[in-house]
Amino acid sequence: MKIEVWFDFVCPFCYIGKRRLEIALEKFEHKDEVEMIFRSFELDLSSKKNFDENINEIIAKKYGISVEQAKASNNQIAAEAKAIGLNYNFDDLIPTNSFDAHRLAQYAKTEGKMNKLSERILKAYFVDSLNISDHKVLAALAGEVGINSHKALSILESEQYGEEVRKDEETASKLRISGVPYFVINNKYTVSGAQSSEIFLETLEKAREEEYSL
Repeated sequence: MKIEVWFDFVCPFCYIGKRRLEIALEKFEHKDEVEMIFRSFELDLSSKKNFDENINEIIAKKYGISVEQAKASNNQIAAEAKAIGLNYNFDDLIPTNSFDAHRLAQYAKTEGKMNKLSERILKAYFVDSLNISDHKVLAALAGEVGINSHKALSILESEQYGEEVRKDEETASKLRISGVPYFVINNKYTVSGAQSSEIFLETLEKAREEEYSL
C-alpha cells in the first residue's frame, strides 16, 4: 500500500496531519505493508528567506486581520498540535523559505532517510525555533538522522535536487492540489487536510479492502 504525502515544512497543519496519520497507522493491522512517500509542495513559491516581521504579523498582513487575531489563531493551532504531543512554539518561530529544506529532503530520499529527515526538519521549525533555510542548520539536522553532514552541505550550496522539488510540485498541479497536507492512498483515495486519525484509519482500511478484493 502506497501513501503519498504532499506537504510543506512551514505548514503547521502538515506536521499535525502527518502525526495523525502515524497515529492511525499504529492502529492499522497492516501497517507493515505501507510505504509512505513524501512529496514537496511550497505554499508560497515567492517566500523570502528573511523576514522583519514575526509569524503573527505575517499572518495578519496576509489575511487582513489584526495581529491579536493572528496570534489567537496560532494559539488554537498550537493547542491542536499539543493534543497529539507536538509542542509548537509560534512565539520564537523563524519564518523563512522552505525550498532548500525540500531539496535536502529529496536528497535524503536517495539514502532512504527522507521520512526521518522530514520529521526532524518539521520539529526544528515548529518546536526548536531553528532557521530551516540556513544551510549549516540543515546540514546539522541531516547529520542527526544519519546523513553525512558535509555531503548535505555540499548539496545545499549547489542547485542539486531542485528539479526533483519542481517535479513534485508539477504533479501536485496536475492533480489539482492547491493546499497541503494532501494524502493520496494507492493512487485513488485522498485525504485533504489534517483530518482526524479516525478518518485516516477508515480510509486506510477501505483502500486495503479494495486492493485485496480485486
